Amino acid sequence: MHNGASAMKPRQPITLRKVLTYAVILLLACGNALSYHIFVFPNRFAPSGLNGLCTIIQELFGLKVGYLSLIINIPLALLVFEFVNRKLAFRSMVYVVTFSAMLVVLERIDLSAFAYSTENGTSTILAPIAAGVLNGMMFASVVKTGGSMGGMDIVAACIRKVKPHLNMNTVIFTLNSCVALVSYFVYDFNVEPVILCIIYCYL
Repeated sequence: MHNGASAMKPRQPITLRKVLTYAVILLLACGNALSYHIFVFPNRFAPSGLNGLCTIIQELFGLKVGYLSLIINIPLALLVFEFVNRKLAFRSMVYVVTFSAMLVVLERIDLSAFAYSTENGTSTILAPIAAGVLNGMMFASVVKTGGSMGGMDIVAACIRKVKPHLNMNTVIFTLNSCVALVSYFVYDFNVEPVILCIIYCYL
């Protein structure tokens, strides 16, 4: 008979590869938070996914995206940890916590010299183009580390576990469509934020 101690798996050593993986996750989370402050918030449009909904709530009630993102993603990550994949859940939470913390920290730093502002007559459309391209690159890089950017990525993992046959593109498209539609009513009944959201989602 094997006792409990012998049945336990040995603790895996911390390797250079793991250190680099988490370093990449931290760097990407910081970069995406900076992108929000430079491109998204100054131009008043909601990006895609659950963070898009958080941005809308921030616009309506002043509740910061950094706190909202953390509040929403913690229970989602716990579900993934319990029922889907513990490594995915842990790496996703490392990203989300860092992203949320950096959003809060950057609120206290004057980034006006770097933020892309359209008050000087330049094209508003460049903001979601830049933010969308950067977000797409960061998303791909985070996925390669075995993690996710939280939000809809975590929701998708949970839904796939329960209903693997379900087309996640349809689910994500539906959520993003709702964010774009609500943007019209939130941002002064203006169609431009809707267009900016669509561009960001597409990229």
